[in-house]
Amino acid sequence: MERAEGASSGGGEGARYVLKPAPLNNEDIIFCVDVDAESLVEMKTTGADGKPVTRLDAIKQAILLFVNAKLAINPDHRFAFATLSKSVSWLRKEFSSNVESAISALRVLVATSPPSGQADITNLFRLAAHEAKKSHAQDRILRVILIYCRSSVKPQFQSPVNQKLFTMDVMYLHDKPGPDNCPQEVYDALVETLEHVSEHEGYIYENGKGLARVLFRHMSVLLAHPQQRCSQEYMDAVIPKPLTKKAPITESGNGKGRSPVSSQ
Repeated sequence: MERAEGASSGGGEGARYVLKPAPLNNEDIIFCVDVDAESLVEMKTTGADGKPVTRLDAIKQAILLFVNAKLAINPDHRFAFATLSKSVSWLRKEFSSNVESAISALRVLVATSPPSGQADITNLFRLAAHEAKKSHAQDRILRVILIYCRSSVKPQFQSPVNQKLFTMDVMYLHDKPGPDNCPQEVYDALVETLEHVSEHEGYIYENGKGLARVLFRHMSVLLAHPQQRCSQEYMDAVIPKPLTKKAPITESGNGKGRSPVSSQ
């Protein structure tokens, strides 16, 4: 991706990104869903039956929206599914471009109980590295989308140094910061993990407000093909922000040092 300098509409210095013409590889995408007990936390959304929607319910809906949209763009993309509790294991190992296969996998996706206590994603990287080599042999690329739900447990991993064989995105759903959790520390660990393993530009989004529509909006951004991406900083700058009520201005509220994770 080539970066070209240009003038912004406001007269200051701006930047635009220009893609060099190049063929795009079809994607093999592994969804790895955190099924720890925190995936059953209720969101600020109700279903058609009036019952609260859990994080896991919303995650399943978001994945189906992603799969349908991605296949509408290119029917040759393929998907597989894994779960994370104490460690990572396959849910549906065979890659498929069939929507019914995705629906079937999500039907058997259930949360674990009691809480796992740890989250070792080392095996995720091993599985992904193995599958990435097979994808590359077929002139495809591999991407991992990790959907993480724990507010106080940082993921642990061991990964070969400088072995970037696949792209990684992260979707982080968490509780508000409080005495019993530390979502900022978890978020920082997830950023470090992404930067350690991702071949192309990887995106990370967090949702601490419990809104399903925020999850769906972020998932739609992940539709972007890794070989066509600009940096996340540029992406966040150009995508219009949703309209929200203005917070009352206080003497101490200068907006500086704002935490990257949602606190409301």
